[in-house]
Amino acid sequence: MAPQKLLLLSLVLFSFKSLFCHSRLDEDSTLGYLDDISSYGMAAYPSYYGAVHGERGAIAYQPNRFVLERVARVARFRSSQNVVNVEDYGAKGDGTDGTEAFEEAWKEACSSSTSAVLMVPENKNYLLKPITFSGPCKSDVSLMIKGTIEASSDQSDWNGKNGRHWILFSGIQNLYVGGGGNINGNGKIWWQNSCKINKSLPCKNAPTALTFYSCDKLTVENLNIKDSQQIHVSFERSTNVDVSSLTITAPESSPNTDGIHVTETKNIRVTNCVIGTGDDCISIESGSQNVNATNIVCGPGHGISIGSLGDHGSKAQLSNVIVDTAQLKGTTNGARIKTWQTSAVEVSNVMYKNFKGTSASEVAIKFDCSTTVPCHDIILQDIDLAGGDGDATTSLCNHVNWTKKGNVIPLPCAK
Repeated sequence: MAPQKLLLLSLVLFSFKSLFCHSRLDEDSTLGYLDDISSYGMAAYPSYYGAVHGERGAIAYQPNRFVLERVARVARFRSSQNVVNVEDYGAKGDGTDGTEAFEEAWKEACSSSTSAVLMVPENKNYLLKPITFSGPCKSDVSLMIKGTIEASSDQSDWNGKNGRHWILFSGIQNLYVGGGGNINGNGKIWWQNSCKINKSLPCKNAPTALTFYSCDKLTVENLNIKDSQQIHVSFERSTNVDVSSLTITAPESSPNTDGIHVTETKNIRVTNCVIGTGDDCISIESGSQNVNATNIVCGPGHGISIGSLGDHGSKAQLSNVIVDTAQLKGTTNGARIKTWQTSAVEVSNVMYKNFKGTSASEVAIKFDCSTTVPCHDIILQDIDLAGGDGDATTSLCNHVNWTKKGNVIPLPCAK
């Protein structure tokens, strides 16, 4: 049997004022799979969502310009004479607080006149309270995480500090973060106190595990990140970002634990990542341009999303978003664009190509667009979505102009 790839298309559009979205989501049919299709309950999901039973498989690594640049960059770091070890500044790696030692080690690395490597040794567990690594730095800095960094479980450690961040990288150019180590957000205490888990509690923000704010020429790769307090990795107002080989995991029931979040970021490439959390595997929000996600394994979670966009009547714009070769399994959605209901929305130039899989809901394709500005230039090409038991699925459309290419199952809505 020829290799198969299984993926769900589930697109949800709501009205939104002055929004322009231009994206293309397509999927190569050549990558093999490892697992068999399994059933997945749909009772817990809203009726307008579709769920996916895609397949988790080996991801082929394809050399490209980003890879060559990264290899050259790592080679430069390894030849650097300035290696800054956090243990030289007092970090013990025995589960005791190492925040001050990391801060002092960062100051040394960031002020180095030559490329510096900030080393977090392997086989050690370093506890960190909220911490900020600020730039600009005098030279390139590489943060090599070989061991484990774990968040404090004491919520009071965030008192008087920005409660939206645990580890924040701000205003840094030519930063490399990798090393094959582990980052543990220790999020259970935060989830238990979430209003989504305990309805009697007020809704409050929780920290993002890793935030990269206003960074340029950034590489983040080869890390295992788990159990974030809320979002796992967020890229905000950054440019020229290369993200690869991340494994991001959290329980399916953990609230708001997006895997990778992208907002107001330009020229970002996300490749060869395996993500399974309690929210979107990848979420892309307003102000982002040239976003390319390739070879993504997603599930459990809420799928891959553009949005939500346009809350509080704000304006939002996205352009040139490509998701190519993605496998989703056990997700509540496949690919979707989410906008808030306001006076007008324009969503255009969106292609869905080579989507194959099963949907836990009867409605596998849904467009619900603005009455003021209908969705237009929507292309559906080579789509085959069956029900979870092989039953027929349907589509539902409001205010959308689409074009069908090749075989599309379920049949597109009447124009």
